[in-house]
Amino acid sequence: MDEGRQDERQRDDWQALGIRTDVPHPARIYDYLLGGTDNFTVDRELADLQLRVQPQILDSARGNRKFLVRAVRFLRESGIRQFLDIGTGLPTSPNTHEIAAPDSRVVYVDNDPMVVLRTESLTAGSTTTTVVRADMRDAGEVLAAAGKYLDFGMPVALMFLASLHNLPDSDDPAGLVARYQAATAPGSYLAISHVTGDFSPEQMKRTTEENARRGVTFVGRAKHEVESLFNEWDLVDPGVVPIAYWRPDDGRPDANADRVWGYCGVARG
Repeated sequence: MDEGRQDERQRDDWQALGIRTDVPHPARIYDYLLGGTDNFTVDRELADLQLRVQPQILDSARGNRKFLVRAVRFLRESGIRQFLDIGTGLPTSPNTHEIAAPDSRVVYVDNDPMVVLRTESLTAGSTTTTVVRADMRDAGEVLAAAGKYLDFGMPVALMFLASLHNLPDSDDPAGLVARYQAATAPGSYLAISHVTGDFSPEQMKRTTEENARRGVTFVGRAKHEVESLFNEWDLVDPGVVPIAYWRPDDGRPDANADRVWGYCGVARG
């Protein structure tokens, strides 16, 4: 079979599983930026365009993964043994369940069928880690499914890492987060990372516009807007800061820290 026919057959196979190969998806774009292979031509084309407009996106993607590691490590050391990772994206090691304590329960949530398939394969046979296919905007559906694995009467870590910037203002991201917070027990935590245009408004504006032309929402929010997403839960030190500056390993940010254009924080309820 020639290469063109093979590619066409693979596209048909993915589409039969409900996976759109003709529309870019944030999870697959992120996967490509991190060096993964679970992405399609449309994802790579948009990612490459983003990189031409805003080269810092590559540093931001890598910096966000490093924040995940530091945040989950902090949550583990704070005694958290339940994690609800919302908008998780395609598996990239180390992932939440690999960093959390061995006795932890982890529920991944994403609406992309490829993410679900890959995560199911990765966690097959596990009794403590699972994945839920759902739109994070449907908090009721997500919480009902996650409640089969997590005990919401005990503290839970809610994680929205690099996912809320894929929601427009009309979806009321802070209100959405609040619905999840309302379902948790005292002593729960909330971790958020989010891109920003604060460091270069014009570049972020162009990036947002190019994404929108291809059906992808990508909204860089200002620091005060990211702070509002925590809905007055108590931020742990150092508060909401540029991603690379949140509790860096050995207290020293990476050399490219100022190219990681986003904010993050962890708060306790």
